[in-house]
Amino acid sequence: MQDHLVIAGKRYTSRLLVGTGKYRDLDQTREALARSGAEIVTVALRRVDLSGKGPNLLDAIDRERYTLMPNTAGCYSVDEAVRTLRLARELGIAGLVKLEVIADPKTLLPDNEGTLEAARILVKEGFVVMPYVTDDPVMCRKLEQAGCAAVMPLAAPIGSGLGIRNPHNIRLIRELCKVPVIVDAGVGTASDAAIAMELGADGVLVNTAIAQARDPLLMAEAMRDGVLAGRKAFLAGRMTMQAHANASSPMAGLIE
Repeated sequence: MQDHLVIAGKRYTSRLLVGTGKYRDLDQTREALARSGAEIVTVALRRVDLSGKGPNLLDAIDRERYTLMPNTAGCYSVDEAVRTLRLARELGIAGLVKLEVIADPKTLLPDNEGTLEAARILVKEGFVVMPYVTDDPVMCRKLEQAGCAAVMPLAAPIGSGLGIRNPHNIRLIRELCKVPVIVDAGVGTASDAAIAMELGADGVLVNTAIAQARDPLLMAEAMRDGVLAGRKAFLAGRMTMQAHANASSPMAGLIE
């Protein structure tokens, strides 16, 4: 089945995007990425040691194999986020970027207005922007209109593992936006990823649910399979839900 995720004109076979935080070490990070089947990998720039004095997270990412998507995790203002991605561009790692402008250190919920402002600046400077945002259909449409290559609404707060709290809004976002919709944050297990895909999401970004699983490598495989199963179910089209039973074997034509 030829069914690709297309972002800014580039085609990807996998619809699972993965993060690189919270793994035990670089070897586990490298193996989890491989088992996930992901082709887009995101890295928090503010948590990467760029001094060259020791092992670097970027060393675990094969740039020939993966599209590196630096992100602005930990940025609490438009200026911080924009400066961080300009630095990434100077380092040659900012073709595709994930924009995060966080509003509150406790909930880690995004500052939607700040995200929109930063997105407009970055798009004008030629960045391919994928913004992390609340599951607000109107804000997602504004980000699309600002020129973002995709929108990344949360399923639940970052790292919570609560799954999709508002499936109706994910459906609305998919209905309103023509750019890819990538469900980001709050996915806890493979069934959450499958549900996101069944709702019509174009992809899912997962980090904590893999890295903090009892067996991260096995969970990476589970997430890969969950995304694939959910996508196939969405394309297949689920049966109509009914209030009453409907026999699997029709009664018509039964021999007396």
